Amino acid sequence: RGIDLPLTIADAESEDRRTLHARADVQVNLPAAHVKGIHMSRLYRLLDEALGEDAVSPPRLRRLLSAMVDSHHDCATDSARLRLSFDLLVRRPALVSEGLAGWKSYPVRIDAVLLKGVFTLETQVSVTYSSTCPCSAALSRQLIERSFLQQFSNRASVPRSVAAAWLREHATIATPHSQRSEAVVSVRLSSNVSNLPLLALIDRVEAALATPVQTAVKRADEQAFAELNAANPIFVEDAARLFCAGLQADARIGDFRVIASHQESLHSHDAVSLLTEGPTFAADSLDPKLFASLVHAG
Repeated sequence: RGIDLPLTIADAESEDRRTLHARADVQVNLPAAHVKGIHMSRLYRLLDEALGEDAVSPPRLRRLLSAMVDSHHDCATDSARLRLSFDLLVRRPALVSEGLAGWKSYPVRIDAVLLKGVFTLETQVSVTYSSTCPCSAALSRQLIERSFLQQFSNRASVPRSVAAAWLREHATIATPHSQRSEAVVSVRLSSNVSNLPLLALIDRVEAALATPVQTAVKRADEQAFAELNAANPIFVEDAARLFCAGLQADARIGDFRVIASHQESLHSHDAVSLLTEGPTFAADSLDPKLFASLVHAG
């Protein structure tokens, strides 16, 4: 576990190709009780040769796992697993400032398993976004309305210029709370997928909410971001449902799991929503620490 290696990623849609630093965990099973060890050097060499220069892909990962099993025929091995973890750097443009852009990092995990000849491939990406609480927004609007009515309670009408001046000074008498939030999306890719649609998956998750966090910004971009947050207040469970709708529209994605976490600025704890589609992630969908009481209650 924790093998450092260079990994080449190629995006079929954007034709982007890059080599980045990754860490690999590799496993083979030892079903025979008398076998006391594995051939670690064989696994290391296979990993180095298979993922050295050519871009990683589902067919390449399957061949690597088969080679790992074959290399341990003397150990009665019939199954193998590989996990690749890395950060994918993507350059993102500013919302409105032309020519302004910055780099954004997305943690990625790839899990490939060959279990007695059956190959499965799962991909996990983490996407950070901003979320504004709808309840807090409503309470803020209520306070602003109350203050406005109190200020002009003795007037039948208020000139537009007077109302505008009051809003400039007092419209922030109350502001809704918003917070940096995270979506951890795990998907099982269809068996006929020949490339890893990492950037497409990230883009689909970000597009579902319209408020991904920004990189380089000027005042105009910050204002546009504030406008987007005001136009898209959202509860954590609704965020998970929006992610779900976006994933269902991609034929390359089979079963999936979404964990949306709003790291609250009001509370000292987070609000978390979990949604699964299909049986793949059903067994481990409940975090034993987070949902221990639910599991205990049956």
